[in-house]
Amino acid sequence: MLFLTGLPSLLKGQFPDPDDVLRLVQVRDLLARQAWFDPMQYRIDPPAGTAMHWSRLVDVPLAAVIMLFTPLVGQANAETVALIALPIITFGLTAIVIGRLAWRLLGTRAAIFAVLACGFLPALLFQFRPMRIDHHGWQIFSVAVALWAISWRDARKGGWVAGIAMAFGLSISLEILPMAGAFGAILFVRWWLDHAQRGWLVAYMQALSGGLLLFYLATRGPSAWTQYCDSISPAHLGFFLVAAFGTWILAKTTKLRGFGLIVLFSLVGAAALATYALSSPDCLRTPFAALDPAVDAFWYRRVLEGQPFWVQAAAVVVPALIQMTAAVAATIAIRAQSMGWMRVWWTEYLALLLASIVLALLVARSLALASIIAAIPLGWLATRLLERVRMEKAIAARIASVLILIMLLVPMTPVTLWQNLAPDTQAEGQPARSVDEARCVIREQAGLLGKLPEGTVFATLDIGPSILLESHHGVVATGHHRANEAMADVINGFTKPAAEARPIIASRGADYVALCSDLVEASMFTALAPDGLGADLVAGNPPEWLEPVELGGPEEFLVYRVVD
Repeated sequence: MLFLTGLPSLLKGQFPDPDDVLRLVQVRDLLARQAWFDPMQYRIDPPAGTAMHWSRLVDVPLAAVIMLFTPLVGQANAETVALIALPIITFGLTAIVIGRLAWRLLGTRAAIFAVLACGFLPALLFQFRPMRIDHHGWQIFSVAVALWAISWRDARKGGWVAGIAMAFGLSISLEILPMAGAFGAILFVRWWLDHAQRGWLVAYMQALSGGLLLFYLATRGPSAWTQYCDSISPAHLGFFLVAAFGTWILAKTTKLRGFGLIVLFSLVGAAALATYALSSPDCLRTPFAALDPAVDAFWYRRVLEGQPFWVQAAAVVVPALIQMTAAVAATIAIRAQSMGWMRVWWTEYLALLLASIVLALLVARSLALASIIAAIPLGWLATRLLERVRMEKAIAARIASVLILIMLLVPMTPVTLWQNLAPDTQAEGQPARSVDEARCVIREQAGLLGKLPEGTVFATLDIGPSILLESHHGVVATGHHRANEAMADVINGFTKPAAEARPIIASRGADYVALCSDLVEASMFTALAPDGLGADLVAGNPPEWLEPVELGGPEEFLVYRVVD
């Protein structure tokens, strides 16, 4: 299923996201002997380059597969193998963990359907499709492992595995920090209710803090003490180490419960937060708070996966509402029929599921994390519906159960029907609604730039990674926030009038200007600034200091040489 859903994009060489393209660029640079501890992408904002906030942990399996297959099939084909195999392998590992947990809790049939449910959760499936090689799949895996680990009987082993899993996920990206906090909160409640259960939180915090330190040293190096707010840095390490030490001290010295325990942990939290604040006061605000206003308005606010749930399209909202509501209801039903420690477990499970859903409401990309937790109750619900279909004698009731099952597993049905029945309102000559509909297939067109002498391309943000992947050129900026000033120059360069854009482009030492006129980014430039340089280029009215370059691509692929 994963292969089939990704096959059209695979055949076109169309990556799901520019981040996947840049991930492959980063792996190529590593294989070309860029230093392991060097996080720079030197062809973004050359000659100085831009420090990437991505972890080498994600690069390792990609590089390993490419190195393994290159002697057999060549590097290009080895990359294709990695693009196909690694997302599927990551999904397989995640499904094994979820299946194992479901089998232990609910039996074989529920385990089978929990794994099948993973393939019917759109947000989850997207993160494991072929060519989706960025970090999200590994973070989903880390959440699944932590969920499995806290179900074990052995507090020390379970806490340690959950902590290491969360340390791995956090080292990849801070996006799952709220989930790490949610797991910690569950283990705190165990301690709060039963002092004998304190070992869970102690082991979790020890493994989390120690794992973060080890992963940091392994991927950043012992001398990399520069503080960044958008990835694990010394201030974060200090926070978790202080929190872990305080947790251990409390476990050794007090038997307080109730409000007294909450007060003591508040003091530990205050000490950890003070360490963080003193180490890096600038990081008390969001990493995106320092963005240039143009970057914030044009780029950050338009990256839908990072925005709240209520601004998403119906194709995202409707399936998610159906499946998450069903998962919550199913979890409540399982809890109601459980007894003893199982009832407590399903209460904890419900809390984690609700926490992940709240996170998804605030940041849409986190829906994949909620989906992996929802898979088990959805699998259980599917088995109950199938049993009802088999046992029910009334035809109407059987049909109703089948319809519910279809809506549960394929919740896109009403959206698809609406899209098929609704009239097509896209006017002729308008930009494509999606990358798949565009005539300017950027990975193909970016390769044409290789015909030109090496230089720096002043390109729109989303096509920058493909230019890096398919040519020898550098780009002024891509959609990655550490190049904040360069991103602002790209946005201003395309939205300011030609006379004002010229010194901006010249200040970046750009040799070429490039954009795809039928991609959304170009249409946004045009709508935002009808008198801007971008609008002039889309309209076919370049200024005299830009010389059109014909490379043999579609007319929507616009390339100009900067002339004096």
